[in-house]
Amino acid sequence: MKLKVFRIRPAAKMPVRAHKTDAGMDLFYCPTKKDHKLYDEGYGIPPGTSKLIPTGLKFEVPEDHMLEIKNKSGIASKKQLVVGACVVDCGYNGEVFVNLHNIGTTTRVIEPGQKVAQAVLVPIVTCDLEEASEDNLNQTATRGDGGFGSTGDR
Repeated sequence: MKLKVFRIRPAAKMPVRAHKTDAGMDLFYCPTKKDHKLYDEGYGIPPGTSKLIPTGLKFEVPEDHMLEIKNKSGIASKKQLVVGACVVDCGYNGEVFVNLHNIGTTTRVIEPGQKVAQAVLVPIVTCDLEEASEDNLNQTATRGDGGFGSTGDR
């Protein structure tokens, strides 16, 4: 299977897998023209805030798939930058942005061309929904409705 990628700005970097067998493809920050001062400067993300980081890329996601944008473990653990909800559906044809949250205590600067996240192509299964009453839901004796931690923390 091939995933079509279109660079909408010349400076945009194509996604890269560090190893041939990696699930994720690295995504990079690519400043936009309207933020032209950002071409020469980094992009600051203060503590407790989120920024949409442009990649300069569009993807043609195959039908029955999604592109899931996920954390880079080193960026999350060393810089406290984590990815917010980022699902790219097959019908989306705009630029892909990475929603980065700074959960740390210092401003983090993203430099042009820096890795910001990884994208994983994921097959999806769609289904029809049927409204049910509690009486006709399959109840199990082993799980029930105990919720978080109901099976123990061991």
